[in-house]
Amino acid sequence: AARSWGASKGVPIIRRLGACSWSLKCKSPVDLARALGEVGVSCVQLALEPLRSGAWPIEETTTSLRRANIKIASGMIGTKGEDYSTLQSIRETGGGRSDAHWLWNLTMAEESAAIAKKIGVKLVTFHAGFLPERKGDSLRRKMLGRIAQIADRFAAQGVKLGLETGQETADTLLEVLKELAHPNVGVNFDPANMILYDMGDPVAALDTLAPHVVQVHIKDALLTENPGTWGSEVVVGTGDVDWPGFFDVVREHGLACNFMIEREAGESRVADMISARTLVGPLIEKLK
Repeated sequence: AARSWGASKGVPIIRRLGACSWSLKCKSPVDLARALGEVGVSCVQLALEPLRSGAWPIEETTTSLRRANIKIASGMIGTKGEDYSTLQSIRETGGGRSDAHWLWNLTMAEESAAIAKKIGVKLVTFHAGFLPERKGDSLRRKMLGRIAQIADRFAAQGVKLGLETGQETADTLLEVLKELAHPNVGVNFDPANMILYDMGDPVAALDTLAPHVVQVHIKDALLTENPGTWGSEVVVGTGDVDWPGFFDVVREHGLACNFMIEREAGESRVADMISARTLVGPLIEKLK
């Protein structure tokens, strides 16, 4: 089987189970450290916008997490102007697609890359936006050019960039990666997004994209019964993701990356993320 981006011959494979900071909706770094402790994880994917905007002072954030023995494993950025109210609205506004916000988003990416370097983060992920399926499409060329510019900003700081899955099929994303041919760009694989956007079976998609995967989101969903509308995000283990099959693919490809629990729905985030950790933790342990 193909070796993943993170797999290196002769180097021990470390697969950490962590959580996404934004899922916990915390108001301060201290609250985040406490919530991560309740979830029972020792690493985090950290949203960088609160640090970039100054809402969370960088030193206070890193100190709070370090005191709680929480490692910042990766970062996340979101682009300006995204509208998730419908599938059509996010198709038109997601990621780097918006001309109106492009210069702001590029500046944000450059500043976030500098912050990532400062706090010792080697990977940052984001949604690039819906990538057109047809090669040669003018919008596709424009979006690939913008992804390359963002990737260059992160590469200059020694930080890898991960494109989150789900807004296109695995085959389309694989073609885009080949066309982009940027050594600093990989994939943040989210199995639930494949279901939420109705873009294919997540296990088969992971098999297709595994050599490019730099991180995995642990999230689950149910497929919509009405094509053209959202699926439903649910607690991990209660949706359509075949988790044993998913981790069989992880094993087959020797996938070496971290796994970040994400929860974007519901009012019991900590409890739901504990459920995810309880289910997925043993599956990760079996890989060792």
